[in-house]
Amino acid sequence: MTRETVGPLLNEVSAVVMEDTEKVELLNAFFASVFSAKASPQESQSPEVREEAYREDDLPLVEEDCVRDHLGNLDTHKSMGPVGTHPRVLRELADVIAEPLSIIFERSWRTGEVPEDWRKANVTPVFKKGKEDPGNYRPVSLTSIPGKMMEQIVLEVIIKQVEEKKVIRNSQHGFTKGKSSLTNLTAFYDGMTGWVDEGRAVDVVYLDFSKAFDTVSHNILIGKLRKCGLDEWSVR
Repeated sequence: MTRETVGPLLNEVSAVVMEDTEKVELLNAFFASVFSAKASPQESQSPEVREEAYREDDLPLVEEDCVRDHLGNLDTHKSMGPVGTHPRVLRELADVIAEPLSIIFERSWRTGEVPEDWRKANVTPVFKKGKEDPGNYRPVSLTSIPGKMMEQIVLEVIIKQVEEKKVIRNSQHGFTKGKSSLTNLTAFYDGMTGWVDEGRAVDVVYLDFSKAFDTVSHNILIGKLRKCGLDEWSVR
């Protein structure tokens, strides 16, 4: 993939779109059309599930030291995002802002509400192939740094839960700590060559789900998180 200026695009009637404003609208319409239009998770919950799942001992706590560590690990070479605060500033002021940020993070976690600034993003279309087709671009969102820190804190809780419950199999290599496409290829190659050496017939089927992440149903995903025992505060 390369990151270049978006060239002329073809709209739904195969007309060439040249103006930047029209290209933005065309790409935005396509990106929005891809996402699954399921009912919101809150609409699918029953009162019984919501009441039973909330337990006081599961109340999320965001320690000031934890926030300070995240601030200290910020990459100062990254972009400052739509909010306009440079990561170097946040890193240098870690001792000052760690406490108020920890309060905001915990409040957001407990209420399930996300500050408006964290919901804003600068979206960049990244070209994959066939530059004239809007479907061949994928959106990359640049969000606020505090919002991404909050996501990381919640992610750590989710990862701990799925690891303790052994939800993810050892055969899963993508998006798991310490593994990558290289370890996946190594394990696959080892298994296939072993079978070939034994004289066994080997058939390989490759599957690729187009825009898989964009079409994941939030209701199904949240249902699976509940089944593995994730606390309701984090599920929200």
